[in-house]
Amino acid sequence: MLRSAARAVKPATSVLRKRVLPQVAARRFSRSHAVASEVRPTSLDTLTEEEEMLRESVRRFAEDVVAPKVREMDENENMDPSIIKALFEQGLMGIETSAEHGGAESSFTSAIIAIEELARVDPSVSVMCDVHNTLVNTVVRKYGTKEQQDKWLPKLSESMLGSFCLSEPASGSDAFALQTRAVKDGNEWVINGTKMWITNSYEADFFLIFANIDPSKGYKGITCFIATKDMGIQIAKKEQKLGIRASSTCSLAFDDLRVPAENVLGGEGKGYKIAIEILNEGRIGIAAQMLGLAQGAFDKAVPYTFQRSQFGKPVGTFQGMMFQQAQAAVEIEAARLLTYNAARRKEEGREFVREAAIAKYAASQVAQRVAGSAIEWAGGVGFTRETGIEKYWRDSKIGAIYEGTSNIQLQTIAKFIQKQYS
Repeated sequence: MLRSAARAVKPATSVLRKRVLPQVAARRFSRSHAVASEVRPTSLDTLTEEEEMLRESVRRFAEDVVAPKVREMDENENMDPSIIKALFEQGLMGIETSAEHGGAESSFTSAIIAIEELARVDPSVSVMCDVHNTLVNTVVRKYGTKEQQDKWLPKLSESMLGSFCLSEPASGSDAFALQTRAVKDGNEWVINGTKMWITNSYEADFFLIFANIDPSKGYKGITCFIATKDMGIQIAKKEQKLGIRASSTCSLAFDDLRVPAENVLGGEGKGYKIAIEILNEGRIGIAAQMLGLAQGAFDKAVPYTFQRSQFGKPVGTFQGMMFQQAQAAVEIEAARLLTYNAARRKEEGREFVREAAIAKYAASQVAQRVAGSAIEWAGGVGFTRETGIEKYWRDSKIGAIYEGTSNIQLQTIAKFIQKQYS
């Protein structure tokens, strides 16, 4: 089934590999020096031809390849290796990476679109692709030396799944309270400590590890290291979760983990800067995941309301049901515009921290509301695991927690308000 489905979406692979998705040029109104009369603004959801092609490609892939395995992966709490392999084959694990390094050399918005479309079918697959693209790949592209980029980016584009290791038992929202330590020993760094809540870690072979090389300097001692699983990274525990069950979330242990000095990424003591900047970007990815989740729940539940009849008419034609669905459609569209706006601003090189926080907060709230309503719209059928509708609600809850809780997003937004009005 997977092979035949993969053949069905093969044109999409060639599209990506042949760079039909070049780096998207910034909108004219963001950088143009033309006079006002020549400026031609576009709607927030206007996509380039290449981005539309990518949306169609990923949608086909998600429906043909991912969908048949969603329930099995969720029940087994395990990501099917064939799905990971297929994501790499489709070019979806190096969306922004240059063609020189085996990637599709496309836009940040293209990555957001791919994350959204995957989440419509399975948020677990979506977050795996999201973390790999918007966190891991971006850190290596942005902060890696040429030697590091040449060594690692081709592997990350073609076969090596990545993991971003920041959180610890004592450092969640307070990301810089981490206690993992790294000590220099000749041409190596020796890392000791633990990490917790690490996405992709069970299947990953590539790890970005944040450790403190000088606790006396506080967060300014935090440094980012490149490590691979074969160096001795230990999976201490694989979490059993409410939702996104197929996405692995593990605790890691580092016991005298030796990392070559050449694997310091971005410079000694620069880890805090890397983490801050990349998490702001990553929040747009989570917003896209929650947006796709809400749309997926809506798409799955609404048709049922027009198939199920009570009192001689489809339940979807009752005013009470119609108004609920209309409200959900409005909220999904609002979340989409907020997410795309944040993505475009980031892409254009404009300030986007506030917009990313707004998009992440709003989309996570919408995902929970729509997914919960979708269960009710389908009634008893929606409450069963067979339909897959209830899974969207279970998966939605994480959106208010990871890559910055909802309270952290509100705090960020509030600081911008304070700065503007105080």
